[in-house]
Amino acid sequence: MESVLSALFEPLTLRSLTVPNRAWMAPMCQYSADPTGPCAGVPGDWHFAHYAARATGGTGLILVESTAVSPEGRISPADLGIWNDTQTRAFRRITSFLTAQGTVPGLQIGHAGRKASTDRPWRGGGPVGPGADGWQPLAPSPVPFDTGHPVPTELTTGGIARITGQFADAARRALDAGFRVVEIHGAHGYLLGEFLSPHSNKRTDAYGGSFTNRTRFALEVVDAVRAVWPDDLPLFFRVSATDWLGPDGWTADETVRFAGLLKEHGVDLLDVSSGGNAPRADIPTGPGYQVPFASRVRSGAGLSVAAVGLITEAGQADKIVANGEADAVLLGRELLRNPSWARHAARELGAAVRVPDPYLRSV
Repeated sequence: MESVLSALFEPLTLRSLTVPNRAWMAPMCQYSADPTGPCAGVPGDWHFAHYAARATGGTGLILVESTAVSPEGRISPADLGIWNDTQTRAFRRITSFLTAQGTVPGLQIGHAGRKASTDRPWRGGGPVGPGADGWQPLAPSPVPFDTGHPVPTELTTGGIARITGQFADAARRALDAGFRVVEIHGAHGYLLGEFLSPHSNKRTDAYGGSFTNRTRFALEVVDAVRAVWPDDLPLFFRVSATDWLGPDGWTADETVRFAGLLKEHGVDLLDVSSGGNAPRADIPTGPGYQVPFASRVRSGAGLSVAAVGLITEAGQADKIVANGEADAVLLGRELLRNPSWARHAARELGAAVRVPDPYLRSV
């Protein structure tokens, strides 16, 4: 049963894909895959149970956590990957179940760049060396993320082209795995975001310096992915709207300008976050603190957007969509706390979401 009473629970159509509601799950790494061996990067029982619970809870679209396009693209050795057939086959168990529940399965693909090869957050999140399942990080420039982090290897133009191809290969595998949305991760100080920002990109070649040069790699990745991703399925891009570093970093003005280019290159929705490229940036957090960035992109670039960041209440989320600040909301930690957030929010707003038959007695 589809809602007509709440903006949050109205369907949203992007290209030929209709998402049943606008309460979506943000990609959140679980750091729970095997780090080495034949099952490295393969989703397992934890991932299935984690995403299945949010699907049975009524979430309209689930963006599966950042999944690396190559082994060295992982944030941690325990990250998911989609660079081989074993990983692709394992994802089908998840996408099949999500689809059966009426939830759209999406996959975020990414490369961690200079923030790669770090430990699980609950073990401190510090750098992991080659002797402990780690590796040498790659980046636009030999600038470490933080004190105590290794100096990354500066990518050659050949290395940039190789990673562009890895993104395209990952998108092909995502389609084969049953995903209906693919999102390119360009936020939070990972590789594509590192190229965007002058804080981390000190290059003097065609990939550094001017706005045009700093956005070149990201747009090449978008073009490569769009070329292999079906025309009738939507492509998302996640961006940090600002580094929170003022003119020394990536800015909100640049994000609006970049959003217009992404739209021209075939991106259908911008997932608007912020921060992550500088470890001690001063970020004024609060309920919905990133929503104004999403709203600005939507009005300034005419591109569909999803808002994220401390969105926790049903009325708050509904108002964001109803007021035209965003086309959808992405919930993160709130969905970790409450897998059935969408179902509870629908009840509060006088709307409805699909409820699995075994759970009907709870309605």
